[in-house]
Amino acid sequence: MIPVERIKLLNNKPVRAGKYVLYWMQAAQRAEYNHALEYAIEQGNELGKPVVVVFCLVESYPEANERHYYFMLGGLAEVRASLEAKGIRMVVLVGEPGTCVAEMAKDAALVVVDGGQLRIQRKWRRAVSKSIGCTLWEVETNLIVPVWEASAKEDFSAGTFRPRISRRLDGYLVPVRHRRPRTDSLGLRFDGLDVGDIDGVLSGLRVDRSVGRVAAFRGGAEQARRRLADFLREKLRDYDELRNDPNTGCVSGMSPYLHFGQISPLYIALEVRKRSGPGKDAYLEELIVRRELSHNFVYYNGDYDGFGCLPAWARRTLNFHRRDRRDYVYCCEAFEAGRTHDPYWNAAQKEMVVTGKMHGYMRMYWGKKILEWSRNPQAGFKIALYLNNKYELDGRDPNGFAGVAWCFGKHDRAWSERPVFGKIRYMNAAGLKRKFNPDDYVRRIEQLERSEQRR
Repeated sequence: MIPVERIKLLNNKPVRAGKYVLYWMQAAQRAEYNHALEYAIEQGNELGKPVVVVFCLVESYPEANERHYYFMLGGLAEVRASLEAKGIRMVVLVGEPGTCVAEMAKDAALVVVDGGQLRIQRKWRRAVSKSIGCTLWEVETNLIVPVWEASAKEDFSAGTFRPRISRRLDGYLVPVRHRRPRTDSLGLRFDGLDVGDIDGVLSGLRVDRSVGRVAAFRGGAEQARRRLADFLREKLRDYDELRNDPNTGCVSGMSPYLHFGQISPLYIALEVRKRSGPGKDAYLEELIVRRELSHNFVYYNGDYDGFGCLPAWARRTLNFHRRDRRDYVYCCEAFEAGRTHDPYWNAAQKEMVVTGKMHGYMRMYWGKKILEWSRNPQAGFKIALYLNNKYELDGRDPNGFAGVAWCFGKHDRAWSERPVFGKIRYMNAAGLKRKFNPDDYVRRIEQLERSEQRR
């Protein structure tokens, strides 16, 4: 049984005598460790009906481009095959969920959807809840502890959030029992895209082509599990010591896969907990406390993508210093092209453009310097969010919104006052040099850039 704490009723409509139970897959794009899928199967078996999965490809998803769609489609092709092995038909349609799900739901007994905290995800769920004629259940499966169970309000730091979520962990760090439908749906016929032909599907979509696909990351649950296994075997033991050194590669690379729901955070946590050493605790802090704090942020703060999301003290100090003289001021185009005076910042920007992912420590430095070198803090906030969402595979994500906001004081405390930054935490190149050799980092990114140009 799926814990009732993971489940929310989104409307008051009846369960009908439909042909199937419909799982609207949106944020959890996987066939394993997916509580929403398991709940749909559970409901289908109780009603004696097959399960059908629908996925809506939204061409106008805010700030998404070819890079994001290509990675996502790689995962969807794998999901379809995995679902068919379970006897479940997957239908991929192009269009807004309010239209696509409503059409598929006409013959459904009930609909299940996975959880999502972003504004657009909640808007879609509200629209579907009103447009369909049957019950809609939301099942949280991309968080270890559902956001409403972890805390009843927005938490202002990891320090306040950590004890709240820690009290709930034992009840949620439980393996998922996988079921098969008693009745398969493979004989049912629907029109939809052949996601096995990724290039063909992508060429037919009207999406932003300004940012191309990357070679560094391939989408899909199999790739995610391989990366995780390599990280656990080779890197976890040193994670606490080496994670802030981008030259060691001592990171898991899970964030793009978590963003698209291609791997479960619960599965990762259970695998990490089997290990020992300081790296285990450090990684679980990032995966559980820090990641789920970011979901708390976007769920309870309606202005999560605006300057107004910052705590009052941060807004006050930044506005007080907004007219301070800046040694350098760059426009968005210069930042995007990596044309600043700082080779370390330029390398970080190029790493993101070339690979679709920036090392976490460098992303903090990157964001702090955008604050320092923009004409005012409000402009810097917009630039950082724009670049992060455009180029990062894990952009447009609670972690991304929280990470950018952190550079401007979110989830942090006041520090010593200084020009431009006010009381916001400061970072500089000398700090990088105390952590690692940033010149080696620059050389490595230059090699990556040359390799990409030859590809």
